[in-house]
Amino acid sequence: MKLFGKSNMPSIKWVLALFILTSCVDKTSTTENSEASNPASNEKVKPKQPLDEDFKDYWYAGEAEITSYKLNQARYGELRDGNAVLIYVTEPFLPNKQVKADNSNPENVSVLKLNATKKFLTGIYPYSIMSSTFYPVYDNQHAIKTSLSVQEWCGHVYSQLNNREKFEFTSHSYFEGEADQNFPMEKSFLENEIWTKIRINPENLPLNDFEMIPSLEFLRLRHQEIKAYQVNASITSENGLSTYTLSYPELERSLTINFTSEFPYYIESWTEEFKSGFGPNAKSLTTSASKMKTLKTAYWSQNDNKNLILRDSLGL
Repeated sequence: MKLFGKSNMPSIKWVLALFILTSCVDKTSTTENSEASNPASNEKVKPKQPLDEDFKDYWYAGEAEITSYKLNQARYGELRDGNAVLIYVTEPFLPNKQVKADNSNPENVSVLKLNATKKFLTGIYPYSIMSSTFYPVYDNQHAIKTSLSVQEWCGHVYSQLNNREKFEFTSHSYFEGEADQNFPMEKSFLENEIWTKIRINPENLPLNDFEMIPSLEFLRLRHQEIKAYQVNASITSENGLSTYTLSYPELERSLTINFTSEFPYYIESWTEEFKSGFGPNAKSLTTSASKMKTLKTAYWSQNDNKNLILRDSLGL
């Protein structure tokens, strides 16, 4: 019996495209020669940091790492219970189009992608926040791209920063004062890329006093100017746990990330202290997140109803 007649046989290209779209993981070669430098950026690309066998075995096993966290989020002057999830996975990335590559290409850059989500309630209505950062696994340049989306009942906003000749910032918001924005920025350290730098090589984290662009999430929720701010960074280690702290004097804000001192540098918890609420009576509160469960799995192929039990195992 013929399954497809001549008129309705799917093309080979369609089948290949469908196969590519069903997977998020980087299945390309992990050799150092497989990555080209970023031709879309005038950034001085440092020598590639070598990938050791432990890194390759862990991050190129055809799986993502999914970690759930119990979240206590400061918003509008109160703390809100919720959950956060960090999803790390390697992908081939096109430096010019700055999107995930569908095919093997000598220009592809292997990145460690982080999709970070938060969900919490503010009274009757919910918040849903997601940021995505694409950071080269060779830890030799800034993130190629980072983006943010926030949805709640008042409306939704979207921000994106692309690493090209300069940083290119784009934003869309339902607030009149923010509305649509599109402008270049001088390159600087990105707080969003810190979370992937930790997972690759925390010894390369920036320290002491320098300028950094805070997380797109913080800047958007606090309606702060999108720019680099002066920051002080420090790191300490004790009993197998390392702590990286960022302090922004002008913003009256600090971020502390706790992670295991040995590879694969699991992120165990974090805190973020800042003024929550608006106006002269805004008070300083501390957002906190603590790890619940980690799964290493190919989640993109686990979309059947029978896979719902996996959410229970994450405590979600």
